[in-house]
Amino acid sequence: MTDDLTGWHEKLRAQFPQVVADPAVAYLDSAATSQKPRAVLDAVLNYLTTGNANAARGTYPWANRTTARIERTADRLRRFLGDPEPDRSGVHFVGGATEGLRTVARDWLAPQLRDGDRIVVPYADHAANIEPWREAAELLRRQGQRVELVPMPYDAAHDYDAGRLAALLDGRTRLIAATHVHHVYGNDMNVDRLRTVAGPGIPICLDAAQGVGHVPLSTAELDVDFVVFSGHKAMALPGTGAVWARNARGPAFAPGGWRGSPNTSGIVSLGAALDWLDDAGVDRIARWTRALAARLTDGLRGLPAYEVLGCRQSLAVDSPVQQRHGIVSFRHRDIGSQDLGFILAAEGLLVRADGHCQGEQGEKTASVRVSLHVHNSVEEVDRLLTVLAGLDRLR
Repeated sequence: MTDDLTGWHEKLRAQFPQVVADPAVAYLDSAATSQKPRAVLDAVLNYLTTGNANAARGTYPWANRTTARIERTADRLRRFLGDPEPDRSGVHFVGGATEGLRTVARDWLAPQLRDGDRIVVPYADHAANIEPWREAAELLRRQGQRVELVPMPYDAAHDYDAGRLAALLDGRTRLIAATHVHHVYGNDMNVDRLRTVAGPGIPICLDAAQGVGHVPLSTAELDVDFVVFSGHKAMALPGTGAVWARNARGPAFAPGGWRGSPNTSGIVSLGAALDWLDDAGVDRIARWTRALAARLTDGLRGLPAYEVLGCRQSLAVDSPVQQRHGIVSFRHRDIGSQDLGFILAAEGLLVRADGHCQGEQGEKTASVRVSLHVHNSVEEVDRLLTVLAGLDRLR
């Protein structure tokens, strides 16, 4: 384990009220939604009790302060994402990643599409990064135009196959949809390679729901055009998310339709969450969760009853390939995954056990997903392995 982070981890774990309140329970479902640190909860309570007002709707002090806080959060997000051109880019707050991706597809991409255009779609990733592009193509079909959805190619390690992708791109490719960190396998999808094969002209839209707040993400290094994520997976409140748009390829992004009142408390929570994550150090969070995931996969490797999903080479602590970013999914060869989920819950181990909203080219059978964050401990992983080992012996 990362011994140099032990004291750091203990200090941060103590900042999660839900975790501290019930130490007998291990929350292992951070890929679904994150627990909230005290600083985020305090920021929301302070806002709601000292200056709650609508934004961009009034001229009195509380309203002006709320508007300013939203604008500061947008600027804060640009800095958090390493925005190389903040004067050009846009930040638009949405209800979550699914809404954000649909907004990019419906309001930005669809008006540009013409008959014969093509969209690269990652059919083995989350359904939220598939259905919006289908919707855009359907909008064009109703107008009598055909848009082709090109399946993103994958290699044997469930990573994007950049070489095969290069052969699929042509002058009619209007967008590449991609994922930052896979929600089932936990692997970094190496999106930086996509710009190399896409060239300078094809926009790339990144679903970063499992990346923002979990691992470092630099828009300058990735050279993508959109970063879309859910705030509730990044320590903020539910119903919060954002679309960051580079605005360098194609028209500037602006959501269509009449915009109602923003989720002011959610946006306040997101600003506080970004501050907290920066103070904690996202690079250190990534090191910690990678180490926990490696400990779990290394333990599972010695239990014959279990099949760990994803790249087989990434199971060991000393893996020669990339480590899993805090997400490990597996199946018991004799116990159904949903039953296994109930068994683990009875032991105070809270995991997700279902199909994980996979696209049609993803896993066809349900699995147990363990997703870790900074508050999780070595002891919790070892507790999980002890229970799983007991079930292994029941084969």
